[in-house]
Amino acid sequence: MAKYLLLKHYRGAPEAVNDVPMDRWTPSEVTDHMRYMQDFADRLEKTGEYVDGQALSPEGTFVRYDGEGRPPVTDGPFAETKDLIAGWMIIDVETYDRAVELAGELSAAPGAGGKPIHEWIELRPFYGVNPAAAE
Repeated sequence: MAKYLLLKHYRGAPEAVNDVPMDRWTPSEVTDHMRYMQDFADRLEKTGEYVDGQALSPEGTFVRYDGEGRPPVTDGPFAETKDLIAGWMIIDVETYDRAVELAGELSAAPGAGGKPIHEWIELRPFYGVNPAAAE
């Protein structure tokens, strides 16, 4: 088994097909999206492929060590950054191909109008994992 991180971006990834920002969705569209995400996680939990996942707030702060005896330096948030992460999920799967398959399915979560977002999901193997295709 190999662990992969599936990253959902607020912005910065290539534009999604149904690219209506979540803050413009109706409450029922948000509920349907969150239900899809939970159902997806529940299904993977049953197969043993789900490790963890969370939705994240768009706010954040960058922190940096600034030397011995000095307080950390903080700045942010940088909403314009292309690395603004909306949420993440960790999966533990047999093959890279399975990870790609699941990322594609996650991309179909419903958005505005109940239509699939077709958003880009960043798939990142854990360090030290060979992301080669199925053996």
